[in-house]
Amino acid sequence: MRQLIIILLIFAPFLLKSQISWDGQVSAFGNYSPDNQYYLFMGGRYIPEINYTYAIDSGKSFDVLAAANISGSILSDPFQDNQTNGNIDPYRLWARYAGQNFQIRAGLQKLDFGVATLLRPLQWFNQIDPRDPLALTNGVYGVMGNYYFQNNANIWLWGLYGNNKRRGFDAVATNKNVPEFGGRVQLPLLTGEIGFTYHHRKADASSFLNDNAFNNIAENRWAVDVKLDWVVGLWLESTYIHKAENIGVLTNQNLINLGADYTFGLGNGLTVISEHLLFGNSESGFSDNYANITAASLSYPLGFFDSLSGLAYYSWETESTTFFLNYQHQFNKIIGYLMAYYNPSEFQGIQQNELVNNFSGPGVRIMLVYNH
Repeated sequence: MRQLIIILLIFAPFLLKSQISWDGQVSAFGNYSPDNQYYLFMGGRYIPEINYTYAIDSGKSFDVLAAANISGSILSDPFQDNQTNGNIDPYRLWARYAGQNFQIRAGLQKLDFGVATLLRPLQWFNQIDPRDPLALTNGVYGVMGNYYFQNNANIWLWGLYGNNKRRGFDAVATNKNVPEFGGRVQLPLLTGEIGFTYHHRKADASSFLNDNAFNNIAENRWAVDVKLDWVVGLWLESTYIHKAENIGVLTNQNLINLGADYTFGLGNGLTVISEHLLFGNSESGFSDNYANITAASLSYPLGFFDSLSGLAYYSWETESTTFFLNYQHQFNKIIGYLMAYYNPSEFQGIQQNELVNNFSGPGVRIMLVYNH
């Protein structure tokens, strides 16, 4: 008994300053897409999350977050065949030391920045699909640090390792055995902000060129983004990507996004976002032949518990269009989504990932989400 009391006295200061929370998100969905071989798609996902926080003092803390992605689904043609799939994967796993104006975070984490919303040249480290109301995305393994100045300027530095999946507009995969590194400076500018970003990695184009000699190509990325708020919100987001070895038209990539948003005083407020993306690939220097994609979104709150939103994408080269409409209702403890869409068989410019299944042609999806 005496030993137990001594142990409690030793650890009491840590226990009093510690907090553990358990959260999670459960989602279930059903999809009907008649133009596909397996036109029924049903499944569920559970993302449990545990968060430990230790308050070092009034301004500093140490946090640990762990989350898993547990999913199962079935693709079905009821009269022919079924395909089932199930996975348990890490979703987030990081530790963080944070103060009033800085943080250092290490582990499997989400790394996201930039000013664009729908067509995002700076989506270098995640694949958030604008059509996904849950904004699911895989994380990256690495270390990231932020420092925030009193004038709202901030600095980002990161180093990544062990990531080989294609992300965002990656033309080819990453060599996961070589570290990546980069940084970002964000400064206040007039009524908005301006950011400068750099990243270096070793690209793996061996599968693209069917030649293992091209698995360690130095690649440098530069980006600038500007956002200003006047009568409307205006932004520019542009990136240039250069590989040190010639791999044909994918040696250089250039993406430029121009966007604007405005909320009209109609009813409860109609928010409109519009963006135009130019992207080109070139064997040498900047491209002289750009592809064009225009995107627009509308969102309108019908009341306290209901909202309606829509997205549309148009490719000027292929003259193909993507539509997405989402009705959301907040029940007592569950959020319900009723979605209708049309996706062409091939469409560039929209971020996609394996966490969200998008089917070609017309379709309807129902999803229920419970957060605890």
